[in-house]
Amino acid sequence: MRTARTLSPARDKLLDAAQRLMLAKGYPATTVDEICEAARLTKGSFFHYFDSKEDLAKALLDRYAPSGRPSGPASPSMKERDPLERVFDYLDFWARFHEGPHGRNGCLLGNFAQELSDTHPEIRSMCARRFDEWAAIFKRSLDEVKIKHRPSVPLNTQGIAEHFIAVLEGSLILGKAHRDMGMVRRNLRHFKRYLKLLFQA
Repeated sequence: MRTARTLSPARDKLLDAAQRLMLAKGYPATTVDEICEAARLTKGSFFHYFDSKEDLAKALLDRYAPSGRPSGPASPSMKERDPLERVFDYLDFWARFHEGPHGRNGCLLGNFAQELSDTHPEIRSMCARRFDEWAAIFKRSLDEVKIKHRPSVPLNTQGIAEHFIAVLEGSLILGKAHRDMGMVRRNLRHFKRYLKLLFQA
């Protein structure tokens, strides 16, 4: 029964509508009624699939965390390229994405972490796990770079991976505050220069 409830076009419509609304106006300001109206479904449909708005938010995080990021610089299609160039392509992807129509409202993961960490402990824990998973993916790519390119100083790839996420998420906050999402590209360009210095590229 649970599997049937999670594999449904109607459920996907509710999640799609909720993601658009919550990225645009935030979780607290988005109501169940608005989600149903945007999805063109009834509240009965909503509560068939989700016990509450918080339950929907958890489902959004489950779905968004894998699909909201590209496969990463270590994806099989890019394996033959220099690992540092793959990392740079990955950074360029994020710069382009957040200047485009689907990325201008920021990152759902980052938005939820800011809005809900003090009031929704389960969502806070989910956000922390997703950030950790993201850092682990990027760390593996940096480990490949470290093997091929001799670092100029001793370095901790875990720390650099977390630094990348901090640069990206912080840039999104600044970009929204200044209404200038070009900040993402500019700050990631600085991060690329930092990597070049570290790896003597």
